[in-house]
Amino acid sequence: MTTKISYGIALLLGLGMIFLGSRFFWSPETATAEYGIHFNVQGDYSFHYIKGIRDIFSGLIICVFVLLNERRALGVTLLAGTMIPLNDMLIVLSKSYNSIFQALPHIVAIVICAVFGIILLATKSQSKTL
Repeated sequence: MTTKISYGIALLLGLGMIFLGSRFFWSPETATAEYGIHFNVQGDYSFHYIKGIRDIFSGLIICVFVLLNERRALGVTLLAGTMIPLNDMLIVLSKSYNSIFQALPHIVAIVICAVFGIILLATKSQSKTL
């Protein structure tokens, strides 16, 4: 039961990351503001596209591991992946115009990745015998 819940949460996380990454292509200035930083683009959206493709790729990897039922790979990916929202949070908090409220989505992502990564790695494999 715990594994199924972890897979469900991971799938939602992966789909959410794909959505958030896609926003950096569709609406880059809005996505950047909601990420928690101000960015003077002057027509150059290079940063947005880099951030967007990183999020889309990360979300796809998570979704693929869920769909392939790769419990350990998913657990390791989630656990190692905590470095992304952790660094994002530090970037957001380093800006004088931000408060903890702009860092909350990153903190939630850190907790989700860490908790469910550990759960997936701690869960024993259920082998099917014929």
